[in-house]
Amino acid sequence: MALKDFADLKSLSKQLKEQAETRAAAEAERVKREAQQAREANLFQSSLGGVQRMPEQNRYVPQAPKTVAPAPAPKRKLTQAEDDAAVLRESLSDLFEVDHYLEDDPALNYSAPGVGPDVMKKMRKGHWPVQDELDLHGMNRDQARDALGAFLTRAGQRNYRCVCVIHGRGFGSRGQEPVLKSMVHSWLVQKGVVAFCQARNHEGGEGALIVLLRAALQPTRY
Repeated sequence: MALKDFADLKSLSKQLKEQAETRAAAEAERVKREAQQAREANLFQSSLGGVQRMPEQNRYVPQAPKTVAPAPAPKRKLTQAEDDAAVLRESLSDLFEVDHYLEDDPALNYSAPGVGPDVMKKMRKGHWPVQDELDLHGMNRDQARDALGAFLTRAGQRNYRCVCVIHGRGFGSRGQEPVLKSMVHSWLVQKGVVAFCQARNHEGGEGALIVLLRAALQPTRY
């Protein structure tokens, strides 16, 4: 029994010694690892030298781009012809009453205030030769208005005194009523013509008007 107890004690002592050596080796490895980490940390700090952190206010912070509303598309500039037509359209009214200016006869003659009766007599006899004519057949109201305004402007620039405007008899319109004819009468009065009267048969008869214009470059003489 004594020998066995001695052997057990010896075995236990050996185990304890091995355990102590293992712990010592682990502790030595830990110390070695920590020393290595300390050396690396010191090396990093020494490599930074005199480097300093940049102040916050000197740091560039890019701004988000501002949203800019698209510029409105430029309006198309009107051509000279379109601009002239717009002016004529605004200057001539379809609602202008002209009946009180017309004589009470089938010819529907017109003389501007202050124009003597001899002017109308001369017009009916063809005293002033027709220098230009405008045919409004096939045009609607707006087209006819613009065409007449442009025609009178051109005639004034050329200093024409007498022109013919063919408006038709209205047989092709709805109800066969001469709507365009009455519009032409109104527009001519608004444009300040001297006088107009129904054309003679060979000039268009009831479907046309002879129009006397004011002289542009010299005083009006009748």
